[in-house]
Amino acid sequence: MNGLPEFVTVKEVGPRDGLQNEAEHIPTEFKVEWMDLLSEAGYSSIEFSSFVHPKWIPQLKDAKQVAEQMTRNPNITYAALVPNKKGLEAALEADIDEVAVFMSASETHNLKNINKTIQDTFPVLKEVIQEAKHHNKRVRGYVSTVFGCPYEGEVPISQVLHVCQQLIDMGVDEISLGDTIGVADPLQVEQFLKTIEGKMDFNRLAMHFHNTHGMALANTLVSLKHGITIFDSSLGGLGGCPYAKGASGNLATDDLVHMLHKMGIQTGIRETKLKEAALFIQQAIQKELPSHQMQIYNRMDQGEGC
Repeated sequence: MNGLPEFVTVKEVGPRDGLQNEAEHIPTEFKVEWMDLLSEAGYSSIEFSSFVHPKWIPQLKDAKQVAEQMTRNPNITYAALVPNKKGLEAALEADIDEVAVFMSASETHNLKNINKTIQDTFPVLKEVIQEAKHHNKRVRGYVSTVFGCPYEGEVPISQVLHVCQQLIDMGVDEISLGDTIGVADPLQVEQFLKTIEGKMDFNRLAMHFHNTHGMALANTLVSLKHGITIFDSSLGGLGGCPYAKGASGNLATDDLVHMLHKMGIQTGIRETKLKEAALFIQQAIQKELPSHQMQIYNRMDQGEGC
């Protein structure tokens, strides 16, 4: 099949990365119902919230309540973002399956996002990772601004590799490489993956594309051709980054799954269930979702032709 994988793992980040960027707080009961709908769609991994202090991400202040009230599917890994040891304590109390730590590849974005230098962030994350491992939790490491920083511009690949290697040495199981502001293009992704090939284990890499300039699916295709088989996405294209001006929504899960299935690549995800979950959260936030699949549905629902 032209060197493309037969199966791709799609990791849903909408309940965290999507909702954290919404201006209005979504009631806990809506989040729980949305999680239950997502849990029926065939995912193997869903990032349901963040245990960051409510001062920074008020939209996700009910992480513990969501964890307690949602119906858990034993076939799904339920993950949450954890910034420090205090956040980890709350996450462990909520019995999450996977701890996600995060930092940036660029110094300025790291300072804006975490209020620490890159060097000062490492010991904080090391403590979280080691403690999570002590409790037999899987650990994921998010690295932001891999393909460009809103403050510094292009980020040297050597700096990205340095940050990733530090996280791997600390014991993370998987690295998610983030195009935080959606500036990556297919040739840049191609060059990046060629450069890091042999220096990082591609089986432990995920790509986290944003669709700011409409190139997320094109960047995904390049990544697939290089053997990447794990992708983060947000249902309906919800999301952005509160600390990166101009960063629009994530790669849309429904668009990604539709493309993969059209190409004959399996995901285990049922598109009919995705639509149900997308319609639910669209109504909950009271605005149309930006994904192509939802735009098509919304236009048809309103009786618009072409």
